[in-house]
This record gives sequence, structure tokens and C-alpha cells, in this order.
Amino acid sequence: MKNILIINGHPNPDSFNHALAAAYRAGALKTGASITEINISALIFDPNLAYGYTKRIDLEPDLLESLEKIKAANHLVWIHPVWWGGLPAVMKGFIDRLFLPGLTYQYRENSLFWDGLLTGKTARIITTMDQPGWYYRLVYGSPSIRQLKKSTLEFCGIKPVKVSTIGIIKTASLKQRQKWLDKIHLMGQRHK
Repeated sequence: MKNILIINGHPNPDSFNHALAAAYRAGALKTGASITEINISALIFDPNLAYGYTKRIDLEPDLLESLEKIKAANHLVWIHPVWWGGLPAVMKGFIDRLFLPGLTYQYRENSLFWDGLLTGKTARIITTMDQPGWYYRLVYGSPSIRQLKKSTLEFCGIKPVKVSTIGIIKTASLKQRQKWLDKIHLMGQRHK
């Protein structure tokens, strides 16, 4: 049985991102998959990596529980909006505090190289924006997607990482939003 973890990075529980997460969950549940979730904004933790990597700060209980959910999952589904070309601050803080050496990756001794500690997992990034995905890619280079996909997930050994962009959100009709929800529901049924 597939163990899927849905990680929602939108801080507003009434957002379209939360509707997308519900659509994915509903689709995946139809197949008998096991679903766990992390709503980052509901966690209690300090998002600031106060000392960088020079001094380790103990992980709060919500971060420890999140780490266990990540380790237990076969497939991670990250859902987030693009704000100012990047990730929401609370989501960035979640990654900064949790994706640490010894937990999700490990540098080799006396080397520039590293080993991902989350190998054997796959991921899907579903990101919403107020511009077409092609424009975000061609004009801006998709910075939030590259950051999450390449510099975080693949760095930690998660492959493949597939991406779905959804936009333009601010001008979308209810009919268009329903089409996106149906698409994500089907994606959940296919565990992609």
C-alpha cells in the first residue's frame, strides 16, 4: 500500500491550496492509499534557523512528528503558492529547521559530496500562482520550484520529483477552479 504524505505550505486554511490538498487526498483515498498530512501553518515551531548550521537547536515536538511522517512516506505531495517568486515564509522556515545534516542528508567526511537520506521516495510539487506557469518558467526561471525540487528534495535523495503549476489563480472562474480540482483529484488516484 502506498503511504502518501501531503504537505501544505499555505498559511491560510481557507485558501485554494487547501482545496487542492483535499482533492488530492480524496482521489488517493479511493485507491486505498494511506494518507497523512502536514499543514505547516498549524505546527508550533520557531521557523528561524537562528545559528545556521553552527549550533543545533532542538526540534520542537511538531517538527519531530513531521520528520517521522516524512520518513514513513513513500510519496510526498508538496502544495504551496508562489509569493514573490518564492515559497511562503513559514514553509521556508519549516524546511530550514527540519531538512538538516544527519536528518535528511549527510555530507561525506572531508568531501564536498553528500548522501541523501530520503532515498526511495518520490514527490509531486503542486504550486499555485497569479501568472501562467510558462511565464514563471521563461521569465523568472521558476525559482521556488528549482529551490524545492533541486536544492531540497533531490538533494536529500527524493526522485523523481514531478511538478504541476496552477494559475492564474486571481482571475480564475469557479468553472476553471473546478477543472483544476478535478485534475488534482485524478492525480491523487494515480498517486502521481
